[in-house]
Amino acid sequence: MKLEELDKTRIPQHVAIIMDGNGRWAQKQQHERIFGHHHGLTAVHKTVEAAVAAGVKYLTLYTFSTENWNRPQAEVDGLMELLIQAVHDETKTLMDNNVRLQTIGDFNRIPERSRNKLQECIDLTANNTALTLVIALSYSARWEITQAIKQITAEGLTPDQIDENTLSRYLTTKDYPDPDLLIRTGGELRVSNFLLWQIAYTEFYFSDMLWPDFEHEDFYEAIGQYQRRQRRFGKTGAQIESGK
Repeated sequence: MKLEELDKTRIPQHVAIIMDGNGRWAQKQQHERIFGHHHGLTAVHKTVEAAVAAGVKYLTLYTFSTENWNRPQAEVDGLMELLIQAVHDETKTLMDNNVRLQTIGDFNRIPERSRNKLQECIDLTANNTALTLVIALSYSARWEITQAIKQITAEGLTPDQIDENTLSRYLTTKDYPDPDLLIRTGGELRVSNFLLWQIAYTEFYFSDMLWPDFEHEDFYEAIGQYQRRQRRFGKTGAQIESGK
């Protein structure tokens, strides 16, 4: 789908993506898994460009889960080095496209060198306004919710002081709207511990395409599918159509 075919009045404010398929893509090319992760960066670059062009305001990418620390050490080390390279290579692109970089997740588990490079880019892009790019790094939803409950408990809130809004304020995503659209590539039909609280009313779009093959047009196709759906949030279709 092309950008000009989209309804510019119905662009999702926040798109989240589970970027799945790097390893399988590399294996098809008869390379090690890290080869796929390198090529996955090209898809990230294209997706950020597409999001800015479409007018999306928040883009959250599931980059590395807390469970991914259990992968072979060589792959984990390679991913951390790749993170440094990606930040170095993409900082100018983020600045040129007026993109602000943010992260969510257990930042303390990231190696210091990678953490410092990320923080440099976060600081440099802090005043950019076209798009907020949120990197979910060393992140999982169960970890996030557990941390939120620990903080609520530590601050001594009583049960009658706690509601849905309270918990939302203690999540790492407290400064961002909930995703309107979740895209998952790679053919799997699950959410893999990603933004479990925030995607309660998110529209899902699953693609068999492996992440390194994801192009601008594929991002626009996902938005096009989103625009053809009716978001009811518990109401009936008739209520939505009448504006009540």
